Amino acid sequence: MSEKKQSLGYIIGASSVGTLIEWYDFYIFGSLATVLATKFFPSDNQAAAFLNTLATFAAGFVVRPFGALFFGRLGDLIGRKYTFMVTLMLMGGATFAIGLIPSYETIGYLAPLLVLILRLLQGLALGGEYGGAATYVAEHSPAEKRGYWTSWIQTTATVGLFISLGVIMLTRASMSKEAFDEYGWRIPFLLSSVMVFVSFLIRRNMAESPLFAKAKAEGKTSSNPLKESFGNKYNFKFVLLALFGATMGQGVVWYTGQFYAQTFLLKICNIDDIQANTIMMWGLLLGTPLFIIFGSLSDKIGRKGIMLAGMLLAVICYRPIFDKIYQTVNVKNKEVVAGSEKIDIAKSLVPNSTVDSLTTTTTTREYADGTKFKEVKKVTTLADKSKESPKPDVKKTITITDSDKWTLVLMVFCLVVFVTMAYGPIAAFLVEMFPTKIRYTSMSLPYHVGNGIFGGLLPAIATFLVTQAGDANKKAEELGQAATYAKPYLEGLNYPMLIAGVCFVIGLVFINGKDKSVND
Repeated sequence: MSEKKQSLGYIIGASSVGTLIEWYDFYIFGSLATVLATKFFPSDNQAAAFLNTLATFAAGFVVRPFGALFFGRLGDLIGRKYTFMVTLMLMGGATFAIGLIPSYETIGYLAPLLVLILRLLQGLALGGEYGGAATYVAEHSPAEKRGYWTSWIQTTATVGLFISLGVIMLTRASMSKEAFDEYGWRIPFLLSSVMVFVSFLIRRNMAESPLFAKAKAEGKTSSNPLKESFGNKYNFKFVLLALFGATMGQGVVWYTGQFYAQTFLLKICNIDDIQANTIMMWGLLLGTPLFIIFGSLSDKIGRKGIMLAGMLLAVICYRPIFDKIYQTVNVKNKEVVAGSEKIDIAKSLVPNSTVDSLTTTTTTREYADGTKFKEVKKVTTLADKSKESPKPDVKKTITITDSDKWTLVLMVFCLVVFVTMAYGPIAAFLVEMFPTKIRYTSMSLPYHVGNGIFGGLLPAIATFLVTQAGDANKKAEELGQAATYAKPYLEGLNYPMLIAGVCFVIGLVFINGKDKSVND
């Protein structure tokens, strides 16, 4: 290998490692959402606590465009390298601090407030990181391999999610369930500080982007990147086109395939936590190399066709795939082993109460194919009859067979294929749309609006739609009416299918997709 290639390989590696760690930091919160819901929010309504956790998670996405504007402007003024050094340290510090926050039981509403503030700082940091890394790599890459080299940056989001799941699983496996619930969940957050420090040492020795350095030496950098990016009607047209014709659809495809899929397994299918994370990890592991393949392919046949094909396939295939996942796990489709059902009822006093009672009913059963079902229902009865008792807390856990597990791995892999098609070429596509002097700012905003808002809000919106559909069916049943929704568990998919469909049409009609120059 030549010195030049070794140098380029180091550049890609150093950029990717830092970005990967930032994604790990960002997604560790989402991966632990079910646990955090019990730590930082009131526990009297678990569904509301989980939705509040998803909303806090989504808040980090909503502020990403503001991070893109702030750090994008900084990157176009002082350089790519120094800007994403700052974003790395900000992200790492916020993640570490989340691991130190006392629980809601200890400090009350200050807990969710502090988590929200730190989550917003994470979002601001990530808003500046991705655009800097993608621009930095693209400006080092040869034109004929730009899709290939920038696709390595595209793998970092998935690998970061993969590592976050892996760290959580290893932490869970190293201690009892009670220990993890008490303090073990903090370890993945605290571990971030070590990874960020290593990445800082690597990035400190990186040189500035050659195209930016050349523009700066020639006095051709922008004095007002925000005005030139969004005040210039011609350039702003391309910003809007990048958003509504590419990143909006790519964003919802990414978050459906990698985040909503996990939520669907855990909260809607009620699969055992470790099994659900294992399924996600295998799907991600098998699918991740396709980022490189589709990125490289885009150098040969163009970026547009591959990205739009990924969106179209997602729109067509989402409902059949998620329905297959649900029906594979659904115990109504399985035969109960005669005599396997056991019901255990235990009564006790509610913690910190001398009069209120708690009835815990644990139901277990086995099925002919080896599937195991467990339901723990906790009912609180208040001594003061003038007060309304809390809603019963019901936790269902389904442990599936190896055969069903690999079926679900295949389904998740299919979802990841759509992700790699839409996301693999996007970095090269975006940097080729804008000139060097305002590239960091111009490409960062549509990327983070598309991913941070349209994509980042997806888990919360989809979960809300499923909950609403389920409630509507329950109400109809109480009234003796036919169910409003035939398959309420699929209603959450309407949002990503609509957004990806609209984006496909806009991209197909208005995007040219033939310009691959980054030299302005």
